[in-house]
Amino acid sequence: MSNTQFTLTNRTALITGASSGIGATLAKGLSTAGATVVLAARRAERIEQLVDEIESEGGKAVAVNMDVTQRESVKSAFDLAERFVGKIDTVVNNAGVAAPKNFARINDEERDFVMNTNFNGVWNVAQEAAQRMIQAGKSGSIVNIASVLGLTAKPGQTSYCASKGAVIQLTRAMALDLIKYNIRVNAIAPGWFKTEMNEDFFNSAAGQKHIEQMPARRLGDIQELVGPVIMLCSDAGSFVNGAVLPVDGAISVAGI
Repeated sequence: MSNTQFTLTNRTALITGASSGIGATLAKGLSTAGATVVLAARRAERIEQLVDEIESEGGKAVAVNMDVTQRESVKSAFDLAERFVGKIDTVVNNAGVAAPKNFARINDEERDFVMNTNFNGVWNVAQEAAQRMIQAGKSGSIVNIASVLGLTAKPGQTSYCASKGAVIQLTRAMALDLIKYNIRVNAIAPGWFKTEMNEDFFNSAAGQKHIEQMPARRLGDIQELVGPVIMLCSDAGSFVNGAVLPVDGAISVAGI
């Protein structure tokens, strides 16, 4: 397989939740692979700083303010991005939240907080992107960031598990609906990576003990997500569609 199949040159990729952690790392990785990147998030100052960083390294990037839970915000962000960089043909749906709590104690607001971002947000962004690709007659790739907790489960994470399980099934169904438009839809299911969302836990004694129980005996490095996402976005993954790729150091195999 030629290395040129892994290039994203002449692609325009929108990454949600791009202000930090996995989203910021993926944005930089896709830029390095040749894509023009659109950084979408609510924290405008963060993504503006990331634009400067990417452009200082020779990449092309723009920042758009987006709240994935609000349809009008999503539409406005796409409109703005198109004015700056043209039609978007690649989407990485990364925005996500968590609200750990036992199922018996979760209230409606906490449940909806997680589902609105992790599931409805993915739906909103993917649908907006797909409709625009179809209208423009463009092929494309959508990569949803699911989770190992969409494949397995963990106590105290009911809302998160449910939201990511829904993203996995959404990915599979989207792939079937959009294949006739030459739009591929896949997901990755990351295992445990240290991010703003979980760093307090993994810095604790309980978190360190949990790491020791993992098959790989370590957390993933966020950079280890970049290659799989580039593969799914690029021609290297041209016949990969409806797949859910665990990137988890065998956690889903071990069922922990």
